[in-house]
This record gives sequence, structure tokens and C-alpha cells, in this order.
Amino acid sequence: MKVAIVTAFPQTIKTPEGGVEAVSVQLVDGLGKLGDLAINVVTLDRSCTQVSTSRCDGVTVHRLPWTGRNVLTHAVGQGRQQIIKYLNYLEPDVVHAHDTYGLMVRGMPVPRVLTIHGFIHGDLAVSGERLAWVRSKMWRWAETVAWADQPHIISISPYVRERLAGISTGVIHDIDNPIAESFFSIDREERKGTIFSAAVISPRKNTLTLVESFARLVASGVTAELRLAGREIDRAYALRVKQRIDELRLADQITWLGPIPTDQVRQELATASVFALVSLEENSPMGIEEAMAAGVPVVTSNRCGMPYLVRHGETGYLVAPSDPADIARRLGELIRNDSLRMAMGQKGKEIAQDRFHPAVVARRTRDVYLQALCSRTGVDENNLGR
Repeated sequence: MKVAIVTAFPQTIKTPEGGVEAVSVQLVDGLGKLGDLAINVVTLDRSCTQVSTSRCDGVTVHRLPWTGRNVLTHAVGQGRQQIIKYLNYLEPDVVHAHDTYGLMVRGMPVPRVLTIHGFIHGDLAVSGERLAWVRSKMWRWAETVAWADQPHIISISPYVRERLAGISTGVIHDIDNPIAESFFSIDREERKGTIFSAAVISPRKNTLTLVESFARLVASGVTAELRLAGREIDRAYALRVKQRIDELRLADQITWLGPIPTDQVRQELATASVFALVSLEENSPMGIEEAMAAGVPVVTSNRCGMPYLVRHGETGYLVAPSDPADIARRLGELIRNDSLRMAMGQKGKEIAQDRFHPAVVARRTRDVYLQALCSRTGVDENNLGR
């Protein structure tokens, strides 16, 4: 079966930027290892001036030049035209689009699958950006039209399925995001009291509230360190966070790591006591999955897709993202109780193995491809390959 995976894909697979690229790298690797699929990755690349192709481990990556300025207008205009033209040239049996690429493949008369990684209109609504509400409405319209058109949708969280109610008419398949296999074999050398958070520094990720919560934790007498990893996508907000750290006199206890590669993320998880993410809007954050695979208990928000990853009281705690006292209390409970941390970490690791391992996700995804192909062609999937 010839599959075209249309997605954001990094130039260097060891340094993906953002969750979609990271997921795509792991999914492509897992699918390639199955050995019975011809995998073609198609991506738009801002650094390209012409079409280029490369092969690695049996996978062909096709890079098309990104010619647009605005993501939305490009996705429904020139970018869409580029993608459709190139896919018609490739003639794949199945097209698997991710994220905004779903807008580009809309309406194509080929078996199609879409993975929804997030809700851009929802992210914009809590971004704090100028004219965010106008842009949110525009994205809501575009995303809704794209979702309604897809014959098969992979839902990476029940939160996605809930949001598609009354919109999607296609078949919805529940499959979690894959994470790198290496996260399941991290040798833990915990430094007690270390809280690790990996997320871009932004209002949506609620970094400032996490800092305020940490201040309360320290004031309660708990010896702890907060380590923040992530790009500063909102400079004004990042400055506010840094200023607040100085005001709270916590510069010696909060380490600002900035963007870090995957290898360093694993190192941070090896020593962390707790992973914390108190975002206002998330679908299925890979940081939580990676922490669970490493055996690190999680404190995260009790909204959106996060409660579908963390079992409250079993693998971590769900907290109100607007309540620093609640967040501080749960962080303190975990740091003070060694046996609780170990039990929650172990339970999270067991769940992660069953849900997030790339081999598991790849097999489930291939089954969706077979269903998409058979529903389009009328062939019984049991007879494929005979």
C-alpha cells in the first residue's frame, strides 16, 4: 500500500519543532518498521526554493517550497493547490493529512485520513494576541469545513471526539499520539524536589501561574527547583514571567532552560520528581505522554484533553489551572511522599506502554488505512495482499 503522509516534517528528525513534527517523525518511523507500506512524506518547507526528495530508512520525503505568508490563506489557497497537484502526481492509495494539511487535501477523491492535533481557533482564543478573537472565528470556520469533509479522522483524545460532535460525518478512530521509544527506557536518577515543565512560554501554556504556584510551594517550606524548558513565542509575556521570578526572589530556584533537544528532555525527565503542565487549552500534549513513559508523575490542568491522559490520584493530579494554591498543594503532596511518587510514576509507565508506544500506534494506524482503502474501493480488507 502506497501512503502519502502530508504533514509538517523537520529537516533533521532529531530536532523536531513542535508537537506535530515530533508526532510525524515517530509515526513515520513506526509505520516504516512494519515493512509492508510504501511511505511518502509530503511537506511544505519554508527553506526550499524548489521541490526536493530524499530517502531515509525506506521512507521518501518530498519537500515542496512554502510560498505563502499567512498560514490560513496559504492552506486554503496556493498551498492547497501545490499539495493537490503533487499528490495527484504521486498517486498514493491513501492520503494521511495532519493538522492544517487537512484543509489542503479537502475534497480529494482518494481514500483520506486526517489526524487532528489541536484546535487552532481554541488556541487563539486564549493566546492573548492582538485581534485574536477575529482570527479565532476565521480559523473556526476553516477548521469546521475541513473536519466535516474528512471520511476518516484519527482522534488522539476523547476531547477531539467531543469537539467533533455535530460536525464530522466520517468515521472517527481513537488512537493516541506516538512518542519516541527511547522515553520508555530512561534510567531514572531522581533529584528530589525537581519539577520539570516543557512547553513554549506563552499565555496559553499558563507559565506565569506555574511560577506563582511554585512560589507558594516554596513558601510552604518545601525544598524544590522548577526547570522551565521551551521557546519564548511571546516575548512580552516571557518578560513578565522573568520579572515576576525576580520579584519573588526565586531566580536561584527557577532554571530557565529555553528550547532543548529531545536528548536533553530525556535527561530532565531522568532527574525530575514531577512533570507539571497547567495549560489553559491543550489537546493531547506529548510532554505528558513522555513523562508518563519515563515513570514521572504529572500535575496538569483539569480541562480540555489533559484529563484523558492523567488519571487523578493514580498517575498524577488534575488541578484548576487558574488556582495557584491548588497547584502548589498537589506539587507538595507528591514531593513530600516518596512512595506515592513511585507508585504514580509506575502506573503511568504501564499505561504509556499500552497507549503511546510507536509500534502500537503504527499498527493501529495501519488498520485505519486499510479501512479507508476498503471503504473507498469496496474490497474486503481481509483479502488485501492475497
